[in-house]
Amino acid sequence: MQNTLRLLDIMARLRDPETGCPWDVQQDFASLVPYTLEEAYEVADAAERGDPEDLREELGDLLLQVVFHARIAEERGLFGFDDVAGAIADKLVRRHPHVFGGVVFDSDEARQRSWEASKQAERQEKGKAAPAPSVLDGLTDSLPALMAAQKLQKRAARHGFDWPEIGPVFDKVREELLELEEAQAAGDPGPIREEIGDLLFVVVNLARHFDVDAESALRDGNRKFSQRFRYIEERVAALGKTLDETTLAEMDALWDEAKRWGTRS
Repeated sequence: MQNTLRLLDIMARLRDPETGCPWDVQQDFASLVPYTLEEAYEVADAAERGDPEDLREELGDLLLQVVFHARIAEERGLFGFDDVAGAIADKLVRRHPHVFGGVVFDSDEARQRSWEASKQAERQEKGKAAPAPSVLDGLTDSLPALMAAQKLQKRAARHGFDWPEIGPVFDKVREELLELEEAQAAGDPGPIREEIGDLLFVVVNLARHFDVDAESALRDGNRKFSQRFRYIEERVAALGKTLDETTLAEMDALWDEAKRWGTRS
């Protein structure tokens, strides 16, 4: 608690219009969004790498974003940090009646239905329920696209809209890839963009059927690509050349070399 109060006091001083930091004073909710998203992803990266020291630091950076937003809100008379903490505490108690209310669920499915019903009730209380209720209500457009796709598919699958086995998902991947090739042959950029979206969506579905988080898998792929490409850069530099002076065949051979040496995350 002492460190929490200290952190809140530090943020208040940073935001002081007379004696604070000019950069901190200039920020608002919208300007902080890129930093908030970046810190959330850095928390995810540290957690996936299993680095507890880095995770502790990144969680602190993410907490700073929460404190920053809360401070701006408090200055505007909207809410404060204690209101944020109180709201999530109330929500946790409300959504866990089996822990805090003595309710007994017969199955995980019953518990999940209770969770979704609680969320729907919260949306209706806030006046945010859609005019025509949908099982997809509450999924925000601000999520990263891969994460949103996986959540949409999971929500629909809970209500029976899903393939019972993985074979048809592979067939759907092949179908979307063929449609993309047909769009390319037609030379119209509009359908090409649409078919790429369809292909990415069904690949996320494939990941879901393998119980793989698509967002995390792609981050792993990005990390692997980065490490292998850096290996290529190092080897090319050791040969006294630049990437622009290196042929694709030479870089491809170095890529295979990087794979053999296991330069991956």
